[in-house]
Amino acid sequence: MKVRYKNLDGKLKAVSRVYTEEEHKLDFSKIDPDAIKVTERLQEKGYEAYIVGGAVRDILIGKQPKDFDIVTDASPRQVHKIFRNSRLIGHRFRIVHVIYGKKIFEVSTFRSTAEHDDYSDNNYGTMEEDASRRDFSINSLYYNPSDRTITDFNGALNDLRNKKIRSLIPLYRTFIEDPVRMIRAVKLAAVTGFSMNFSLRIAIKKYASTLESVSSSRLTEEVNKILSSGHSCDIIRELSRFGLLVYILPCLSVYIRFSQLFDSLQELDDEVNRLKENGEDIPLSLLYYKLVSPFITDTSPELSSQETFRDIFRQVKVLISPNTPPNQELENAVVIYMKEKGYKLKRQVRKAEPKPKEKQNAQSARKARNRSYYAKRSKKATPRSEQ
Repeated sequence: MKVRYKNLDGKLKAVSRVYTEEEHKLDFSKIDPDAIKVTERLQEKGYEAYIVGGAVRDILIGKQPKDFDIVTDASPRQVHKIFRNSRLIGHRFRIVHVIYGKKIFEVSTFRSTAEHDDYSDNNYGTMEEDASRRDFSINSLYYNPSDRTITDFNGALNDLRNKKIRSLIPLYRTFIEDPVRMIRAVKLAAVTGFSMNFSLRIAIKKYASTLESVSSSRLTEEVNKILSSGHSCDIIRELSRFGLLVYILPCLSVYIRFSQLFDSLQELDDEVNRLKENGEDIPLSLLYYKLVSPFITDTSPELSSQETFRDIFRQVKVLISPNTPPNQELENAVVIYMKEKGYKLKRQVRKAEPKPKEKQNAQSARKARNRSYYAKRSKKATPRSEQ
């Protein structure tokens, strides 16, 4: 193990530890080859580049990561210039998506600890500053594929070995800055089996109501991750225990004492894990069908097929409110439910969207008609001077 030092007020202070492959024992074969290509390309251009966060954590605890995030000292524009297969996204928090086929690697620049406003967080800093801004210690390990070392600024490797979840940002501030961190903490504990210390548990219960300020789109993203995790049963149970579920899925939180909810979620987890093992995609419609199906009430037999469909669709929207997954996925969830219950299904076929070229031709024709119309009007119009 090597130790990095920093000169502070004329004194050398240890700021991080660097562990070799023999010491940390991370399985290199579980690193996505394309993620390695991204880091190597940045390093070839003279920049620092590391795989960071959940991917490093998951491999160290024996899981296969789904996503690989990368950090660098290159600015977003410099990263975008290096990778033609990339796009700049975000305004408040500028990052780059590097695209390899169906895979997207999120590349961000080291963040600074300098003060920033609510509208922009694009002050770039050092690797040390970036590490201090991570949410939890076990998400703050930096892996360098080129020499296979792990850099640890926060004693994260010890927390991993001791199975502890520890907040790096002061508890009086972290959940005010981003209430979604509470969901992530509970999810981490449920998925990894790690424990949160007393202060962290109390803080989550204290600041639970701040989730009211989170946008529906962010809540939807978190719910999608929970349902597709293969651990939704445990996560939902823990979210309820900490008083968070009522802000995430308020309608379903009413049914938390009903065994049907957890029976259905356990079936979902089994199916998700089976699909993951086979390398198959997990339909979003299946996730929401399993979430709400135990609590959909039967409709009147006098209703037509389309009326039944609309009524069940309305129920689903209410049950998952305020979350807003795509309506098409929810419609597919309703179809699954109606088939399962033996309803006669006759869905209205949507008119196919015109192809881009057809749209362009239609728009050109419309503009031509408008020009012709206004040209005729101008010829008929009487000049003001003649009135």
